Amino acid sequence: MTNDSTAPVNREIDDILRRAADGGRITPDEALLLYTDAPFHALGEAADAVRRRRYPHGIVTYIIDRNINYTNVCVTACKFCAFYRAPKHAEGWSHSMEEILRRCGEAADLGATQVMLQGGHHPEFGVEYYEQLFSTVKSAYPDLVIHSIGPSEIIHMSNVSRVSIEEAITRIKAAGLDSIAGAGAEMLPARPRTAIAPLKESGDRWLEVMTTAHRHGVSSTATMMMGTGETNAERIEHLRMIRDVQDLAVARGYDGVAETANGATGEVGGFRSFIPWTYQPENNHLKGRTQATSLEYLRLVAVARLFFDNVEHLQASWLTTGKDIGQIALHMGVDDLGSIMLEENVISSAGARHRSNLHELIWMIRSAGRIPAQRDTLYRHMTVHHTPADDPTDDRVVSHFSSIVALPKRPDLRSAHSS
Repeated sequence: MTNDSTAPVNREIDDILRRAADGGRITPDEALLLYTDAPFHALGEAADAVRRRRYPHGIVTYIIDRNINYTNVCVTACKFCAFYRAPKHAEGWSHSMEEILRRCGEAADLGATQVMLQGGHHPEFGVEYYEQLFSTVKSAYPDLVIHSIGPSEIIHMSNVSRVSIEEAITRIKAAGLDSIAGAGAEMLPARPRTAIAPLKESGDRWLEVMTTAHRHGVSSTATMMMGTGETNAERIEHLRMIRDVQDLAVARGYDGVAETANGATGEVGGFRSFIPWTYQPENNHLKGRTQATSLEYLRLVAVARLFFDNVEHLQASWLTTGKDIGQIALHMGVDDLGSIMLEENVISSAGARHRSNLHELIWMIRSAGRIPAQRDTLYRHMTVHHTPADDPTDDRVVSHFSSIVALPKRPDLRSAHSS
């Protein structure tokens, strides 16, 4: 028998779920109510209804790429980061251009279509460094998409070179940058962001840089790191801030449309996708005092699918949550499982231990009742694996295949910068 005191709330939740599942826009307050109070299965069912409407053929995508770190030297000292080392630290290093190209070559040989070049805020690395980095990679591997750095790096390089954000973006785009990663978003609301990254730019400033990039034809992804002590309301506020910027991109015509292999059309400008992930507790100053549970993560994924009526894709983070949770997320509105990640060192430094390979990722998708497809950076389908007979056979495509190999690193930062 229904409790009379809860019946109005339940009816309100049902009405919100029904409207969102049908494509209607929900408010931040409604999203918060769903996140905290909606029955788990009803929430997932509504989110999955959105996915089915957007992708009626049941295709879930993945990409093959490599995260290549050019330096771990950083002046920003985020409390959740286990990867960085302060300038002049004995464990600080920067890779030469030759080493970066070697890793790009390995990635291309394994079928990677994208590289994600990431690194710390090195005090000497201005726009000129990134121009050299991107142009060198693009010259050697013109078919590799450079989906790299984030607003934090753009702000840092513009400060080092004493140029405007707009000039920095136009120059690195001309040098070969194809797409901006959602790196550095963490938590965008002011209170939790200041608590975990007091030296980093504000969330509003991060979004301003993204808006400038979108205006100049550089699309991006958006991310969120859960579990560093933020409140439920702050998690929803993070979503609201991203949706507002995406509204602006769509209104100004930055959204561009590309037809995908299954006949659907989708926005490829502004934010192409939203990628939430969970804070990892090892080897950093926060030391895991607060962490997001798997249930919190899955609920957030579902609410994000219902809330982001203007963001085309939703990606699950199996790297931080585990492959089981990544697969469950496919029933909570997710249409992409992200990357094989031939190499990843930043989140792994904080304790992410999950590994996969091409065959396993395809199995995860297919065993969830979906059709696997390899995509490119803009989510265009390259190969659809309708049956196991369509699956690739390369056993070399595994995550972190060379992260543990001893590779030359350059403690001499000035020589690395000039190489």
